[in-house]
Amino acid sequence: MNTFVRTFTATLEHIDELGHVNNAVWVQWIQDIAVAHWQAAADPVHVSAYFWVVVRHEIDYRGNIGVGEQALGRTWVPGTPRGARFNRHIVFADARGKDIVTAISTWAMIDRASGRPARVTPNIVAAFAE
Repeated sequence: MNTFVRTFTATLEHIDELGHVNNAVWVQWIQDIAVAHWQAAADPVHVSAYFWVVVRHEIDYRGNIGVGEQALGRTWVPGTPRGARFNRHIVFADARGKDIVTAISTWAMIDRASGRPARVTPNIVAAFAE
């Protein structure tokens, strides 16, 4: 499978009253890395024709980072889609390489022209396989 990697740096606005990255920021970073992966891997024709919306997030928090610290995000799309949906896996690791946030997100592909869900075809999935 095609794994996409991006580094995220915690800034002061990401930090909550506990002194670490707020849970809502992790959700935003999940969306950011997923969208960046789609834009980097997908055929530009598909990027123009479709966009993705989140249907579900399942997130496990096992650690955190503070201001100025970095998390390495990795994402990939295993398996096969189910109609308009597929699951995306996301893992964030701290500077020591320890996985601190893991997630499985379900996304649905939407046709830009109709605004309706569209079946994820094999040629779209091919961009995410190695």
